[in-house]
Amino acid sequence: MITGAHSIIYSSNAEADNAFFKDVLKFPNVDVGRGWLIFGLPPSEIAVHPAAENGLQELYLLCDDIEAFVKEMAAQDVTCSAIDTQRWGLITHLTLPGGGKLGVYEPKHARPQC
Repeated sequence: MITGAHSIIYSSNAEADNAFFKDVLKFPNVDVGRGWLIFGLPPSEIAVHPAAENGLQELYLLCDDIEAFVKEMAAQDVTCSAIDTQRWGLITHLTLPGGGKLGVYEPKHARPQC
C-alpha cells in the first residue's frame, strides 16, 4: 500500500541547502522542473514516540560511523555539534548552509529489514 515516504525540509536558503544535499552528501536526485530537486534517500525507518502533544515530527539521517561522518563534514567545511551519546545511539547535528539544523545519528538499536 505505501511505497515510500516524502520528507520536507523548510529552508530560508533552499538553493544552498539543495546544493549541500547534491554536492556534499551526494544524494541521487531528479530535477522535476525549473531546478526543483527531489532527492532519493537510503532505506529509512520510522518510530512513534510518546509526547504530550501531537504534530511534532523530526528527521534524522543515519550513518554507520558517526566519527567518520563528522570528520568528512569538517573536511567539507560543514559544522557539526559535539557527538552526544544516548542509550539508543550516537548523535550530532549539522548546520545546513541555509542555517537550519539536521540530526545525524549512528544507531545502537536493531534496524528493521527493508
